[in-house]
This record gives sequence, structure tokens and C-alpha cells, in this order.
Amino acid sequence: MKAVITVTGKDTVGIIADVSAVCANRGANIREITQNVLGEYFAMIMIAELDGLKIPFADFVDELAALGRSRGLDIHTMHEDIFNTMHHI
Repeated sequence: MKAVITVTGKDTVGIIADVSAVCANRGANIREITQNVLGEYFAMIMIAELDGLKIPFADFVDELAALGRSRGLDIHTMHEDIFNTMHHI
């Protein structure tokens, strides 16, 4: 199973490193990543493989959201099933 992780906010040093560290520490493997800096704003989308996740998915979502709050970012994590359902026509 996979998750779509989005990160937006003011650009600062270490955003990718911090999000990647949470993923690595919790057993989520980053499969794809794209990011852009638009002026002073940072935007990133990650696809993470969750088969090795060491904690419940809800706890992973909460940990990333807490990281976002601590850094002044919006970090949203959505299970691929929800993402696919929302974007199915």
C-alpha cells in the first residue's frame, strides 16, 4: 500500500530531510518525490510505500502533521485508496 504526502509552506532549509527522516524512521519507503520552490514558497509531493510501516497508519499521519505544525508547514498524508477514490470519475 502507498500514501500520497503533500508538503506546502515557506521554504526553509531541511524540509525534505525532516520529512524523509520521519518516513525512514517509521519504515515508509519513498518511491517518488517532486518538489518546487516558487518564490519563497515550497511545494512537495511524495509517494511512499507503506508495506514496512512500523506504526499504525493513523499515527504516521499524525506524526507528519505534527512535524508540519512545528515547522510552519502544511503536511497532509493520504492513503492511496482514498486518493484514488477521490479522483475516480
